[in-house]
Amino acid sequence: MELNEPLNQAEVQPEAAPRPSHWGELRGWVRDLLIASGLALVIIVFLYQPVKVEGTSMTPLLHDQERIFINKFIYKYEAIQRGDVVVFWYPRDDKKSFIKRVIALPGERIEIRHGRVFVEGHIVEEPYVPPQFADASNFGPMRVPQGEYFLMGDHRSSSNDSRVFGPVPEDKIYGKAVFAYWPMERFGAIPAFADQSK
Repeated sequence: MELNEPLNQAEVQPEAAPRPSHWGELRGWVRDLLIASGLALVIIVFLYQPVKVEGTSMTPLLHDQERIFINKFIYKYEAIQRGDVVVFWYPRDDKKSFIKRVIALPGERIEIRHGRVFVEGHIVEEPYVPPQFADASNFGPMRVPQGEYFLMGDHRSSSNDSRVFGPVPEDKIYGKAVFAYWPMERFGAIPAFADQSK
């Protein structure tokens, strides 16, 4: 008798892997979401903090009601530099925060003549101050105390800054402006100064 099926030619189909249940998939998504949220919270609490800019003293770099992130950790590992845009507790009211630019460092002699800033007798080039926001004020000369910083807004004719309330102690400076996130057209790293060609 003949067999139509050749010997040893049987096909073997591998068994399909069991599909995960919808509950298992949902549980995985929830777990991943909780981990991501936890990491985001740690980053925001310990490294970055969202803040809202109020006022026009840092125009055109930062606009009124703009939302930005500040790095709260950076000055634990590097020194505050001239030109940094920093957030600090207002010296006359610790419940308020201000944002300004570092102009003179501890121990430096600062003077402002008809709106031009001089540090240690040398003029400071300030591309972040557009001509329409400059003023013709005079200040000083004064020596910035050790451990303090002289801070000014970029919109010189509309800024309450160290010309009014004096130098700011280092321990009141708690962050550096690093990233804008709202409105969306402003999204991105905060540059040293605004591009005036746009």
